[in-house]
Order: sequence, then C-alpha cells, then structure tokens
Amino acid sequence: MSTVTFGIVPGYGEKLHAALGYSGAVRVDDRVEISGQAGVDDDLNIPDSLEDEIVQAFDNVERALATVGATWRDVIHVNSYHKVVPGGDVIGEDHNRVMAEQFRRRLGGRAPIWTETGVTVLGLAAMRVEIRVTAIAGSGA
Repeated sequence: MSTVTFGIVPGYGEKLHAALGYSGAVRVDDRVEISGQAGVDDDLNIPDSLEDEIVQAFDNVERALATVGATWRDVIHVNSYHKVVPGGDVIGEDHNRVMAEQFRRRLGGRAPIWTETGVTVLGLAAMRVEIRVTAIAGSGA
C-alpha cells in the first residue's frame, strides 16, 4: 500500500487552503506533485517586476516541495504557464531568460523536462507566471 502525505505551505498556502480547499503538494511514496505556484508573498501580493515574480514563484516551488520532504534537486518535470497577450504568438525572452537562470541556480546541473505554455489568464488577475513540478524525493541527493 502507498503512503500519501499532503503538504500545505505556511503563509500563502494556508490562506489558499482555507479559502479554496486544496493542498500545495502531495507525496505518494517518493513521487511528489505540487500545485501550480504563483510568485506571491504570504499576503498574496505579486511583485511589480516580472523577474521578481518568477524568482518568487521558484522560491514558492521550493517551499511547497519542502512540505513533503523534497527539493529542487529532486525535480524531474517542470510545467510553467506564462501570461501572453490575447493573440500573442510567443512567450517573451524576458520570461525565458529568468526561467533559465533559475534552473541553473537551483537544479545543481540536473536538466528536468520542461513544458512551457502560454495562457491568457491565471488564478489572480495580476499573475504573469505559475510553475508546477514533479519530483522524486531523494533522487537529487
């Protein structure tokens, strides 16, 4: 039988759990899935700068992973969702540059698979990015 553990990030995750009834992460044995993480602070504020928002989303992925005993170095798959203007035909270089910098900084040389999707809306009106990952706890040690 599998062991299932749910994780709720202190701060913003507790607020979202109370308001919307979902967890930020789940671990089934060593496999970890997290819900999409926005670049918000604990009061659900979004930075003005796109770069700061993406970095905060990466920080929040790290926080969600930690609730169930995993780290960025355990990540095997990344899905990222980037707001584009309706009718837009590309996710901007401003998004890609920061994403790549954060991958290099946090993954310790690991290169997970990555699906990058352009969307016109996200969970909060001001959001420009959301990141969700799959990890195998302990695999990046």
